[in-house]
Amino acid sequence: MPSSPAPTSTVRIPDAASFWSDAEVVLAPDDPRPGSWAGGPSVQLVDGTWWLAARLRRPVGEGRGFANVVYRSDDGRRFTEVVRLGKDDFGAESLERPALVHTPEGHWRLYVSCATPGTKHWRVDLVEAGRVEDLATATPRTVLPGSQQQAVKDPVVRHDGRQWHLWASVHPLDDPYATDRMTTEHATSADGVAWTWQGTALAGTPGSWDARGVRFATVVLDGERTWALYDGRGTAAENWEERTGLAVRNGDGRFTAAADGPLLASPHPPGGLRYADAVAVPGGGTRWYYEATRADGAHELRTVLLPH
Repeated sequence: MPSSPAPTSTVRIPDAASFWSDAEVVLAPDDPRPGSWAGGPSVQLVDGTWWLAARLRRPVGEGRGFANVVYRSDDGRRFTEVVRLGKDDFGAESLERPALVHTPEGHWRLYVSCATPGTKHWRVDLVEAGRVEDLATATPRTVLPGSQQQAVKDPVVRHDGRQWHLWASVHPLDDPYATDRMTTEHATSADGVAWTWQGTALAGTPGSWDARGVRFATVVLDGERTWALYDGRGTAAENWEERTGLAVRNGDGRFTAAADGPLLASPHPPGGLRYADAVAVPGGGTRWYYEATRADGAHELRTVLLPH
């Protein structure tokens, strides 16, 4: 693995005023009603081509997260489907947000969050191939198994020039009626396959808007100024309708949430805006992707290009 200094990012903390008003829809749900979602984006820009991985979902009782799909685009706005992986490909009851990664060696990886049938347990599987198209036939391997005590899902994966970092939402399973509780845990790896947990990166703030749980949506590596956007909820009733907050990394590798959150929300009640991801655009600006609640209660995938 090549070694290089930690990257310095050109991605800046987004302006909330423009995040919704200037955005456009990339993917709409198949069925416009609550519980029907198109979202959970993870984006890469490689050699001028945009690659978007997303999760498609139907309501509970009708299939839930039925597919992870990878799309291609020349402009970051209009996408064409390339690969579709269904929940049955992983023996899963449901799939959640994938993490799409292009390695320094030029390989493609898709980290897939898989629900264990008949339980509240989640794990993360990995498929890898030399081409995006070949992810469809790659053999999955479990890289984050979770345990009887914890469910693990929704990883954010980064390479800092020296090693791999992963931040995942971890849900305690001790109370079957409160498995929506979550913290964000940090892990490191030499190869992006075998991971070592390093501890809690962020937990909810008691009495605040994010008290019930926090989940990293994106991490911007910027040396000592590294920061993250995260999804937060204050109550169990806000499950699936999280809003977005800002957290900044401390000297010990943990993160501290900004005191004036949330930073971003949909204008449509209950305000869900989550799973934000960002790509710095050559020549200036940042293209953001995110999942948000619509007026009809469904979720759509949106994008906005913001200046530096």
